[in-house]
Amino acid sequence: MKRLNKIYAIAIIMTTFSITSCGDDFVDRDPVYSIDSENYFNSEADYYNALIATYDLLQASYVNVLLGEIASDNTLCGGESATDVIGFQQIDDMIHTEVNSNLRDVWNWMFAGVNRANYFMEFKDKIDFEGKQAMIAEVRFLRAYYNFELVKWFGAIPIKESRFLLGDETTIPRSPVSEVYAFIESDLEFAVNNLTYTAPQVGRVTKGAAQALLGKVYLYQNKFSESATILDNLILNGPYDLVQNYNTIFENQGENGIESVFEVQYTDAEGAGFGCLQCSEGNVAVGFNGIRNYNGPLFDSGYSFNVPTQEVVDEFEDGDLRKDVAILDIVAWAEQTGATYGTGYEHTGYFNRKYLPRQGDQNLGDQNLTNPNNYRAIRFADVLLMAAEAFNRGNINDTKA
Repeated sequence: MKRLNKIYAIAIIMTTFSITSCGDDFVDRDPVYSIDSENYFNSEADYYNALIATYDLLQASYVNVLLGEIASDNTLCGGESATDVIGFQQIDDMIHTEVNSNLRDVWNWMFAGVNRANYFMEFKDKIDFEGKQAMIAEVRFLRAYYNFELVKWFGAIPIKESRFLLGDETTIPRSPVSEVYAFIESDLEFAVNNLTYTAPQVGRVTKGAAQALLGKVYLYQNKFSESATILDNLILNGPYDLVQNYNTIFENQGENGIESVFEVQYTDAEGAGFGCLQCSEGNVAVGFNGIRNYNGPLFDSGYSFNVPTQEVVDEFEDGDLRKDVAILDIVAWAEQTGATYGTGYEHTGYFNRKYLPRQGDQNLGDQNLTNPNNYRAIRFADVLLMAAEAFNRGNINDTKA
């Protein structure tokens, strides 16, 4: 019977081919798609869409933030068990393997951002329109941002001004770290010179963001004089200031405020699932930081990763207003509010309050993966501290430091 069914199936397929091959209109049909990557850029709208696509990979940088904290002494990995997100656990335990899937995510997603920027740059001269120079400056900032993330994590990396193509991984060597930083500096200097302090849309790059990131890049290389100069210029001429009410700075209403120099924008209206974490338009890290099996006011549940250590909590001095904004003492909170919660692996009793899921968000898609909390990548407070470090370590101006 199986052989007979197979013969019938072959006969049906052959009949289908004999019928469809007789019609010329089937063979000669116009292609469904007439636009490809090589002829895409034909209008200002095309360049704008390519620019937004370059911004999109910023949202995938949540993993950089999580891994950076877990690798430090600030937090423990946490989660449900010692095998929950094994790549995170390996980073926490300083176990080095040939392939860490989460470090690979950093590599893949940041290079995806670089490649989108390079794609835009390849075709930057195809047509002209008002404001294109500023768009190019934004793209070059983003390329610098992604490359800076990559050089911090991996040191020497491949550098290319055009798109990375299939096979390049076997032919393009890693550039020395000094050359990577020179490339980053060039992109940021262009951005500083071609952007203003006012963004055309909330969340887009400004001159201030470019100055701040360039100052940080200089600081990472111990170029204290250059860092002090660019950051001092930003402090004196930029539109930023410290917030008056620190309690609101990491709440939704505190986003994109007077202290915000650059924020990664997230939304709770476009979700994703575990099959494509980088596809989420929400802040995935927030759900990972969340309190396990939480039931109570203000917060939503999460996966209890990235839990602060007792040592980092003890670093706060008595009366430090930042402590209760940065750290949630879940035992004290439960006693105060009647909230209940579960304990996960490496439970310390503390959570990263800045980036916990809040009640009232839409969280479309997977609830824990679609949180709207923006990541405050560079605050004016960071600028002031970086400038103080540059002035002090460079023996430039102790008064300003």
